[in-house]
Amino acid sequence: MKIVYSALLLATTLITTAVEARDDITKYPIQQLLESSKAKDALLDIPLYFADQSYSKESSKYGEVISNKKTNAFGKSDAEACEWVMLSALKALQQRAVKEGMNAVVNIQSYYKKRKFISSTEYECGAGTIMAGVALKGTLVKL
Repeated sequence: MKIVYSALLLATTLITTAVEARDDITKYPIQQLLESSKAKDALLDIPLYFADQSYSKESSKYGEVISNKKTNAFGKSDAEACEWVMLSALKALQQRAVKEGMNAVVNIQSYYKKRKFISSTEYECGAGTIMAGVALKGTLVKL
C-alpha cells in the first residue's frame, strides 16, 4: 500500500510540475482591448494613459502604484485569458485612483515578474496552462 501511495504521490507531483511549468510571456494590443465591449462593461470612467501618451497638466499626484492580477486560464486561449486579466489589472488601478481621490492613471507600463515593458501600444501577459497574469505600474494623478 505504501508503494502505491508513493507512486501516486510522485506521479501527481510530476504532472503538476509539468502543467504549471509553462509561462509564456506574450505581447497584446492595448487599443483593441480598450475598444472592446468587454472593456466598456468592465472598466470605470477613469482615463488611462500608457507609457508616454500625453495628458493634460496634473493638478496633483498621488504617486506610483502596482496592480498584479492573475486569472484562471484553464480551457481558455492565452489571448482570452490575457484580455480578462488585463482588464482586471486596469480596473484595480482605476479603483485605487478613486480610493486615493485621483481621477486618472498615467505612465502605465507592464511590470510582469518585476520586469519593465514600456509601450503605448502593447502590454505583456504571462500565460500558462492553468493561470494567466498581468502586472502593471501606473502613476495616480488628478487632472
